[in-house]
Amino acid sequence: MRADISGILNDWPYEPGKLNVRLVEGDDGNTYVQVRVDVGILQMHASGRPDGQRPEGYESLLEQLEAEHDDADADEAPFTLSTEQCQALREEAAQYHQRYMAMLALDRYDEVVRDTTRNLRVLDFCNKHAERDADREMLEQFRPYITMMRARAMASLALNDNEAKAAVLAIDSGLDALRLHYDEHGQSQLYDDSSEVRMLRGMRDALVPKLPVSQKSELKKRLQAALEQENYELAAILRDELRMLAE
Repeated sequence: MRADISGILNDWPYEPGKLNVRLVEGDDGNTYVQVRVDVGILQMHASGRPDGQRPEGYESLLEQLEAEHDDADADEAPFTLSTEQCQALREEAAQYHQRYMAMLALDRYDEVVRDTTRNLRVLDFCNKHAERDADREMLEQFRPYITMMRARAMASLALNDNEAKAAVLAIDSGLDALRLHYDEHGQSQLYDDSSEVRMLRGMRDALVPKLPVSQKSELKKRLQAALEQENYELAAILRDELRMLAE
């Protein structure tokens, strides 16, 4: 077998300024994601762990450690993650990040939702079980971005089915998750200026004119319920939505 891949690189030239991605079928029957970079080609498995490894027979290190947690004796010392394990989980999550970015370029939104959902599980797992605070904080900084990407992909899936209302609901769910994140970290003042929030709001603003007329009556009902519950912050948001519908 020839080790030189010059022919493959010549057949697929690198294009600066864009994400060069394609899906290929391997000789082993598996589907691979290939990303053309300036110095070569990055290849990942389209499903499972991107590098194709199966730690201890599990799909990924996350699944292995989750199984160990489930099997741990509750009467003994609580299950914890060492610094080394957290670092390994971060390195594994970086592989999934590279893949879901490639899948986004291919408009493969199902796979983007799959991998972003999986990486949010990593954050939750480390946040709950890491021995050191530093290991919890290391990943939490990425939660807004992953949350935004997941909401964006879910909204895109809905739009592919001509479901503008479902797309807006997916974005609203993402915005709610982002608000919760900033509130829990005592950073509520950062919410409105967050680039992830601005991105989702921009996407939402573009979708509002596509909503059916019946959405207006639904928003009015939600507004009335919010006022009755004295949830004035939600009421203000719903009023803005009704105003945008009117415009």
